[in-house]
This record gives sequence, C-alpha cells and structure tokens, in this order.
Amino acid sequence: MKTNWILSLAVLCLVALTSCNNDTTADDATASTTAQVSPTTTPTPSSTPASKPAATQTAAVPTGPTTTMDFEEMSFDFGEIDEGERVQHTYAFKNTGKEPLVISNAKGTCGCTVPQWPKDPIAPGEEGEILVEFNSKGKSGPQTKRVILTANTNPQTTNLEIKGKVNKKDQPAASNG
Repeated sequence: MKTNWILSLAVLCLVALTSCNNDTTADDATASTTAQVSPTTTPTPSSTPASKPAATQTAAVPTGPTTTMDFEEMSFDFGEIDEGERVQHTYAFKNTGKEPLVISNAKGTCGCTVPQWPKDPIAPGEEGEILVEFNSKGKSGPQTKRVILTANTNPQTTNLEIKGKVNKKDQPAASNG
C-alpha cells in the first residue's frame, strides 16, 4: 500500500512538471488508470509518510466511507482543431457503490484544461457528469491533457484524458514597406 501511495505521488509530480508542455511523451507515462475504482479499506496512518510537505497537497482528501464510480469513457479524442479553438466534452459516470459519492476536487494538469464537476454528493445508483473544456490558444501539435478527480474512492484520485491534434495558425507574411 505504501508503494502505491508513493507511486501515485510520483505520477502526480510528473504530471505537474510536464503540464502545458506540447510534448505528450511524459504524459503517456501516466496514462494508466482503470475505469472502475473498487472499494477497499482506507490507508492507515502507518501506510503514509510521517511528514508530507504542505506544498505537495493540492486537494482536500475525502474521509469516511468509500464508494465506487464507473465512467462510460475515461479518454476523449477531439481529433484535429485549429489553434485558438475550444473543445468541450462531457464525461458521464455512475456511483456504483453503496455510499454517496463526493468529488472534492477536479483539476486539469494545465490551465488550458478546465473541469466542471458536481459539488453535491451523488447517491448510490445515481449518475453525474463532468464537463471538461480544452482551450487550444498557444498550443500546436499533438496534445494530451488530464483532469485529476479527487473523491471518496480508493484510490482517491481518478484521471480523465482529453487529447487530439492542434493545427498551428498560419503566421501572416511580413511586409517590407
């Protein structure tokens, strides 16, 4: 369990260091996430590091009973767009557990990727949606961006992905006059 926690922290650091980078090679290393989050016991204090710097904690970690959630899809390919266009996609999910699902945070790995998520608990058996908008302004080439959800699931984070290709705008020709 301690190894999983350390690996998760390392993956989050890697994602943070590579955010807003047009090169998607580093993002591909963090692509492994399962579509179903299964319930297990919450980590005990002995399975977490004794001292964790406050700067590395980005979201409030839910406490209490855990639940599960299933997504219809966890990755969306928007195809090709022109630089400056915005793309939106809705990720549908269902609370498949026996406890209310509470998503405490959703954060894009880059400021160009903005999620909107339900702030109220999702009852067992109920469905919800997360809207993600990608702004391609200043981007070009292949893009892979992630949204990291923090919820009362185990593991506590789930990654959604939005990807595609951004065609660079043509630069106007310089005049000699």
